Amino acid sequence: MRRIALISTGGTIEKTYDELRGVLENNVSVLDVMLGSLELRGVSISRVGLMNKDSLEMDEADHELISRSAWDLSKSQDGVVIVHGTDRLAHTGEVLCRAGTPPVPIVLTGAMRPYQLRSTDALQNLTEALIAVQLVTPGVYVAMHNQVHQFPGVIKDRALGTFVKPQP
Repeated sequence: MRRIALISTGGTIEKTYDELRGVLENNVSVLDVMLGSLELRGVSISRVGLMNKDSLEMDEADHELISRSAWDLSKSQDGVVIVHGTDRLAHTGEVLCRAGTPPVPIVLTGAMRPYQLRSTDALQNLTEALIAVQLVTPGVYVAMHNQVHQFPGVIKDRALGTFVKPQP
């Protein structure tokens, strides 16, 4: 049985629609619903609800908290997946790398469109992250849109709507 910690920080992937106010916001986590729809044989998921923020609202202390939490969990798990808002995901990836190479893979993921929307990328990206964390070597990665990129040097390409790692 592979032990995977799943850290929830919020972001678009977890946004829900408040029909009375007509806004998408981070109020409740939908990760349990998403996980319940997947066949996760041979995997034990430990959920860690760290925060529920839009990443644009994160400050340096939040990025450090995510990094410390992931590193602490990497000592007792076979892998760590971090669900994160895409606007500041690359920054958190770089903060994680500053501490060196973790003993297990740490994979960040998110979504460009919330899980609750009909044309979402949320479930695909979560699934890809759960697979990637079991296959890649120790390090820090982002897994989204059928791609896995290793930090450092990963950036969000706003024109493409995904993450890329530019060649030097």
